[in-house]
Amino acid sequence: MIVITGAAGFIGSCMLSLLNKEGYRDIVLVDDFSKQEKIRNFSDKIFTEKVSRSRFFPWLRKNHRWVQFVIHLGARTDTMEFNEKIFNRLNLNYSIKVWNACVEFGLPLIYASSAATYGEGSMGYDDSHEDIPKLKPLNSYGKSKNNFDIWALKQENKPFFWAGFKFFNVYGPNEYHKGNMASVIMHAHKQIKEQGYLKLFRSHHPDYADGEQKRDFIYVKDVCDVLLFFMENRPENGIFNLGTGNARSFNDLAKASFKALNKPEDIRFVDTPEKLRDKYQYFTQANMQKLKNAGYDKPFTQLEDGIKEYVQRYLNSNAVY
Repeated sequence: MIVITGAAGFIGSCMLSLLNKEGYRDIVLVDDFSKQEKIRNFSDKIFTEKVSRSRFFPWLRKNHRWVQFVIHLGARTDTMEFNEKIFNRLNLNYSIKVWNACVEFGLPLIYASSAATYGEGSMGYDDSHEDIPKLKPLNSYGKSKNNFDIWALKQENKPFFWAGFKFFNVYGPNEYHKGNMASVIMHAHKQIKEQGYLKLFRSHHPDYADGEQKRDFIYVKDVCDVLLFFMENRPENGIFNLGTGNARSFNDLAKASFKALNKPEDIRFVDTPEKLRDKYQYFTQANMQKLKNAGYDKPFTQLEDGIKEYVQRYLNSNAVY
């Protein structure tokens, strides 16, 4: 039996789909299932049981003997939410309870951290454990993720196998419910189809031309492949970057989106809102050597290929993975 928290969400439901494709059927979904817009993310999947997020720990105490692995992906991910109490409750404290339960019941654990922990990137994007306490995230979401990473590394009692992953800019199917927090690619698809052009933020940094701000964009199916590899092989404990190691510009993203839609390019630039400017990352790129050293050698999807599949196979028909 495999437990996935956040199983109705974006990455969690994609992980569920991959597990089904790989022959896993005895899967328990943990989430807040009250949100109707998430139902189709898992309605056609094979699983054993749904457990409400609020009832997970009593359920685990009763059923832990049958659990073989916990994949903890549930979190509050809204970077525009500034109430740190919400993040402390749903991200930090809930994750601490998951960790402690895995220690108590002898369960291996994978959990989601975030590249938001790196802040504006002045220290680079190296997933060295020694650097984690020094990072300065720019928002409450990033702080909550980094605070858990710091807490985990300090623990004497750890799950016998555990791995945390700093997700970079993940895009792909099953993010329809995320609203403003959905990937730029999903927003680009909607805007290009409806208006024929795409607005990007203008650069307010002298070192970057408009649209040349860069991110490490990673396709959600690649993320799930890495998580599956760690679940099945358990190569090494620790916290790992999970990006592609190749930063790409928003202009690259825009051009690939127009091409996938077979539309002429029309990119327009607008000022970045002032309230976001001091929290804006102009460059992110994961150092992926640690993951390679752990034995993962599958190539990552090129941005153009990922956008083409996402647009043509999923967004155009409003399909789920």
